[in-house]
Amino acid sequence: MTRLAVVVALIAAAVTVTPAALASQASPVGTWHTISDIDGKPRGIIEIKEVNGKLVGTVTGTLVPGEKGDKTCERCTDERKGQRIIGMEILRGLKPDGDEWNGGEILDPDNGKTYKAKLHLEDGGKKLVLRGYIGFSLLGRSQTWIRAD
Repeated sequence: MTRLAVVVALIAAAVTVTPAALASQASPVGTWHTISDIDGKPRGIIEIKEVNGKLVGTVTGTLVPGEKGDKTCERCTDERKGQRIIGMEILRGLKPDGDEWNGGEILDPDNGKTYKAKLHLEDGGKKLVLRGYIGFSLLGRSQTWIRAD
C-alpha cells in the first residue's frame, strides 16, 4: 500500500508542477545565450520580450572574453547605425504561427544586414533555433541559442 501512496504522490506532484513549468518554457520570452554558428562559442546575451503580440529581442550583454560593451553598429543602414550594440533591438516582429514564430526580422550587428527571421523551440524550451534568411528560408543560416533563465 505504501508503494501506491508514493506513486500517487509523485503523479500529483508532477501534475501540479508540470503545467507551470511547461507554460514558462513554451514561449521564447526570456533570456538567451547566443552561440556562434561559425565557431560554436558563446557570443551574446539576448532578452526576448513580447510587445503587442510580437517578439522583440534586445542585446543585453556579451559573453566574449575581453570584449568591451561599447561596440557600435557602424555597418547598420537604418536608425540603428552608430548605436551601441548592447541595448540594441536586433529581433523584431515575430508572431506565433503554430509551433514556430515568424514574419519578423533579425539584424546581424557584425555585418549590419537585416534578414527575415523565424524561430522555434527545442529540448522542452531550453533551446531556440533561429533562422535568418533572404527571400526563402532555404537561403540562410541557423543559430541555436541556449536559454539562460
